[in-house]
Amino acid sequence: WISINPTFSKVFTLDYYFEEVQRLRYELYDISSSHNGMREADCLGAMECTLGQIVSQRKLSKALLKQSSTGGKSTITITAEELTGNDDYVELSFSARKLDDKDFFSKSDPFLEIYRVNDDATQQLVYRTETVMNNLNPVWKTFKTSLNCLCSGDHERMLKCTVWDWDSNGKHDYIGEFEATFKEMRGATDGKQVQWECINPKYKVKKKNYRNSGIVILNQCKVIKMHSFLDYIMGGCQIQFTVAIDFTASNGDPRNSCSLHYIHPYQPNEYLKALVAVGEICQDYDSDKMFPAFGFGARIPPDFKVSHDFAVNFNEDNPECAGIQGVVEAYQNCLPKIQLYGPTNIAPIIQKVANSASEEVHTREAMQYFILLILTDGVITDMADTREAIVQASHLPMSIIIVGVGNADFTDMQTLDGDDGILRSPKGEPVLRDIVQFVPFRNFKHASPAALAKSVLAEVPNQVVDYYNSKGIKPKCPSEYEASRTFGH
Repeated sequence: WISINPTFSKVFTLDYYFEEVQRLRYELYDISSSHNGMREADCLGAMECTLGQIVSQRKLSKALLKQSSTGGKSTITITAEELTGNDDYVELSFSARKLDDKDFFSKSDPFLEIYRVNDDATQQLVYRTETVMNNLNPVWKTFKTSLNCLCSGDHERMLKCTVWDWDSNGKHDYIGEFEATFKEMRGATDGKQVQWECINPKYKVKKKNYRNSGIVILNQCKVIKMHSFLDYIMGGCQIQFTVAIDFTASNGDPRNSCSLHYIHPYQPNEYLKALVAVGEICQDYDSDKMFPAFGFGARIPPDFKVSHDFAVNFNEDNPECAGIQGVVEAYQNCLPKIQLYGPTNIAPIIQKVANSASEEVHTREAMQYFILLILTDGVITDMADTREAIVQASHLPMSIIIVGVGNADFTDMQTLDGDDGILRSPKGEPVLRDIVQFVPFRNFKHASPAALAKSVLAEVPNQVVDYYNSKGIKPKCPSEYEASRTFGH
């Protein structure tokens, strides 16, 4: 039907990956009533964006670029909503009373098993309680399981629960069973209980006056909400992206084509490739698109003293560059003005960003998470201080990505990445969370830049969620976020 302000009901479901640039193109067509398919439809305009831009803003409006010369006054608005997964957990607390006694010389030793009934009628064990010895009125320990494991997120899915009398020879005696759904279990909240008769089908057939083999009671059913990375991003969490570049002498004279900092007229060097690959993704989650850029290991003007945390744009009061392209330009402009020197110390730059992250923790005006990208050509020389700085940073909303550029031996750098064991400070204090990802650029030399970004950014969503969960910080709901954007900023 005819409308110049159409609202489309079709919902498109897309898999979302933070660590990838997912480019989208929208095309709008006018199809006449006597149309012959899309071949005769008129294209009214098109719009291109990334999925990251949509989810970071939750509602994205952009002008349609028209195919005709009538001007681009039309807009298209895309709204994103996360399809909730089954990541929530449920806490259950069962007990029973007056269970059948299966032992001659003592009372039954009951335990409870819960099975999920699958679509093909097979049964999957979800949980087995501990055994309560010599007790016909057992109270089993509260346990926690994921909603996905319990019922595949389907609240109506049948669950089969079986009660057994434990025997040391493994031939446990069957007491009885009952069926339930998670929807029924949800009734056990706010002090209310839900109970089922435990039935032995054989006794029901054979025994005339048989009622049941006991009562099983659910004393508590508590759903523990597990927030996702998208919950935080769509609630207004901003990614603050900072880059730090190694300007030590081991990189080679930038005027020499063999230098890692050589600016080739037609081809970006490894520093630029890594910077753009990672920055291109992070920029979608930063509303002002302003990125601090620092250098370390160089003598800088005017007095040419060695600095390990100088602003690449030489503006110490405002080291931010406009967009990733602004960082690239600042990098290229600073190279002729500095003297590559040394040593390779990265603790100062980690501490600098950690200070900003620490201020965020204390202000709490808006949720901001800091990502520091360190590009370096060699093994660092302040390993003890760096370990200490990382351990302290693990308590803050911060992640560190280190990309090793060139062909140096980076074996020692792997210790900073917690994948091979827990990183500790020189005093023995362990990191609170694993926040460091290290990769040598040479592993991706013959791959696309997207492969590098995917490798180093894949762990960031979990690191963000781990931090906020550990602090008990819940994401803002979209309405709260919209209100804070409208009235607070």
